[in-house]
Amino acid sequence: MDGALHVLVVDDDPDTALFVRTVLQRGGMTVTTCADPMEALALVARVEFDAAITDIEMPGMTGLEFLDRLRQVCPDLPVTVMTAHATVDYAVDALRRNADEFLVKPVPKDTLAATIRRLAETAQARRAATAPRQTVLAIGAHPDDVEIGVGGTLAAHRSAGDPVVILTLSRGARGGEAGDRQNESLAAAELIGARLFLEDLEDTRISPMDPTMSIIERVVREVSPGIVYTHSANDRHQDHRAVHQAATVATRNVPTVACFQSPSATIDFRPSRFVSIDGFTTTKLDLLKSFRSQAGIRAYLQDDFVLATARYWSRYGSGGQYCEPLEVIRDAGGVVGATSGSAFAAPSTTSSSSSTSPTTTPERFGV
Repeated sequence: MDGALHVLVVDDDPDTALFVRTVLQRGGMTVTTCADPMEALALVARVEFDAAITDIEMPGMTGLEFLDRLRQVCPDLPVTVMTAHATVDYAVDALRRNADEFLVKPVPKDTLAATIRRLAETAQARRAATAPRQTVLAIGAHPDDVEIGVGGTLAAHRSAGDPVVILTLSRGARGGEAGDRQNESLAAAELIGARLFLEDLEDTRISPMDPTMSIIERVVREVSPGIVYTHSANDRHQDHRAVHQAATVATRNVPTVACFQSPSATIDFRPSRFVSIDGFTTTKLDLLKSFRSQAGIRAYLQDDFVLATARYWSRYGSGGQYCEPLEVIRDAGGVVGATSGSAFAAPSTTSSSSSTSPTTTPERFGV
C-alpha cells in the first residue's frame, strides 16, 4: 500500500465516534471524525479518504441521505453504514443505496477493524492501479461564471477522479461586494474539491491581451491541464469575449479546449458537444447556492431556470435528461460523458464560430 489508510467517521454520538476512532487507530489507520453530515461532504470533496463509516440516525440528514449525497461527490469511496436499530428494511435500504457494508451496533472490535481495513485496502489498491487522471482547468471572467456554464461537468470530472482547477479573473465588484464574492467563490470550489485561482482584474475592463493572457499562461504552466473550459466568443459581455480571446491563445498547447454557455451568450452560440450531467444536477445547484449575494438578483441562478436550461440542451444529446452545451475548439476526447448532438457535428477547424454540418450518428467521448 502507498501509505496509512485514511478513514472518515461520520457520527453525532461522541462515544461511538471515539470508540470507532480508537479501534481503527489501534489498527494502524488514520481517522478523521465528523459529527455533521454537511461538513463531512465538504471534507470528502477536498480530502482523499480510503473508506467512510456513517451512522443512520443523525440530526439534519440521515446516514442514508448522506450516502446518496456522498455518492454524487465520490462514487467510488467504500461506505459502511452502522445502526443500533437493526431491521431488514434498514439493511435492504442501505444496500439499495450502494452501501458496501451494513454493521449493527455494538460492533465487535475485531469485526470493525477487519471490515474497514478490507474495504480501505481494496479502494487504495484500485486507485493505485488506475492511470493518472488529467487536470481540468475552467476559466471564467467573474465569480459564478464557471459554475453556471460547466458546474455539472466539473462535478462529473471530480467524480471520475480528475483534478479540477478554477481560474476566476476578477472578483466581480460590479455585481456585488468583492469580499463577499471572493468568499462565495472559495465555498463553491471547496464544495467539489477544486483548486481556486482568484485574480483581481477590473470588472467590465478585462483585457483580451496582457495581463489576462499572462495570468492564464502562468496558471497553465503551473497545473498543466489536459482539458480547458472557458467562455465563448459568442457572448454580449465584453469581459467574456476578452477572456475567450486571451484563453484561446494562452491554452494553445492544451489538447482539449471547449467553450461553455453563459446567460449573456448570443444566438450565435453553436454547441457541438452536450455533456450529460445526470446525477450531478444537485451538486450544480448547490454550487450556485454558494453565491448567496446574487440570490434574488439573477433569475438565471434559480433552480428551475438552471434545470430547464439543462433539460432543453438534452434534446441534442444522445441519452441523459440534463446536459451542458459546449462549443469545441480542440478535441482530444477528454470531455467527461459528452456526446455530439444530432443537430451538430464537431467543428473541423480551431474556431469556435466555425460552421457546422448535421450528423445523425452520436459519438460518445471516453472519460
